[in-house]
Amino acid sequence: MLWIELFSGLALLVAGGEALVRGASSLAARLGVSPLLIGLTVVGFGTSTPELVTSLQAAFAGSPGIAVGNVIGSNIANALLILGIAAILMPFAVERRAFLRDGTALLAATLAAVAIGLWGELSRPAGAVLLAGLVLYLAMAYRSERIVDTGTMADEGATPALPAAPQTPATRLPLALMWAVGGIALTVLGARLLVNASIDLAGLWGVPDAVIGLTIVAVGTSLPELVTSVVAALRRQGAIAFGNVVGSNLYNILGILGITALVKPIPVPPQIAVLDIWVMLGATVALVAVAVTGWRVSRGEGMALLAAYAAYVAWLAMGV
Repeated sequence: MLWIELFSGLALLVAGGEALVRGASSLAARLGVSPLLIGLTVVGFGTSTPELVTSLQAAFAGSPGIAVGNVIGSNIANALLILGIAAILMPFAVERRAFLRDGTALLAATLAAVAIGLWGELSRPAGAVLLAGLVLYLAMAYRSERIVDTGTMADEGATPALPAAPQTPATRLPLALMWAVGGIALTVLGARLLVNASIDLAGLWGVPDAVIGLTIVAVGTSLPELVTSVVAALRRQGAIAFGNVVGSNLYNILGILGITALVKPIPVPPQIAVLDIWVMLGATVALVAVAVTGWRVSRGEGMALLAAYAAYVAWLAMGV
C-alpha cells in the first residue's frame, strides 16, 4: 500500500508541475507582468500550501519539532536541493533589478526567523510581525512591477512589452487560471500522499520528530517546488523556477510561521535553534551569492548547492 501511495504521489506531482508551469507562464503573458512576479506569488505561494497544512497540523498535534522543522528544512531544501537541481538541468539568468528587491526581502525574513529561533518561542506578536512583513512585501513587489511597466511604455511610446511567451500557444486568462489552480491542487495532493507514506516509514524506523520535520517532511512538502522548478527549467522558464524558490522561502517564513504563530503559538525546539536555523541562514546567503555573481546560476554553482545539501543531510543522519 505504501508503494502505491509513493508512485501515485509522484505521478500527480509530475502532472501538477507541468500544468502549473503552463498556467503560470500564460498568466504572466496575459496579465502583462514578469514571469518572476508570477513565480514569486502564484507559483511560489501555491506550491507552499503543503508546508502550511503540515505545520498547522503538527502545531495542534503538539509536535513543534515538525511544525518549525518543516519550514526551516523546506527553506534549506529549496535553496540548496531544488535550486541546485534546476541549475544543473538548465542554467538560467537572474533579473538584477527584481532580485535586488526580492533577495533583500528574503534575507530580512531569514534574519527575522533567526531572531525568533534565538528567542525560543513562536509567539502571536511575532506571527503578527511576520504576516505584516508578507503583506508589505507583496504590495512593494506589485507596485515595483507596475512602475517598471509604466516606465517602459513612456520610454518606448507604446504598450509595455510582454514577457517571453511560453513554448505553447497563448492561453486565455480563465483557462490559464484553471491550469495554475489545477496544477497546485495536483501537486498538493501528490505531496500529501508521498509525505504520509514517508512519515509512516520513518516512524517504523524510530526517527526523532525534529529530524523527520527537517528532512522527510520538509523535502516531502517541498516536492511541489522541486517538480515545478524542474519543469520550469526544462521549459526554459528560468525566471519562474527561480521565483518559485525565492517566493516559497519568503512565504514559508512570513506566511506559514506567521499563521502558525497566530493560530497556535509553539516553542522553537533547542536542536533547531542551535544548528538548523543557522544552516537555513547559510543556505539563504548561498542562494543570494550564486544569484549576484554574474547574475546567472550556472551548473557548477548548482552542483555546489547540491553538494552542500548532501553534506547537511549526512550530518543529520550521523546525529540520529
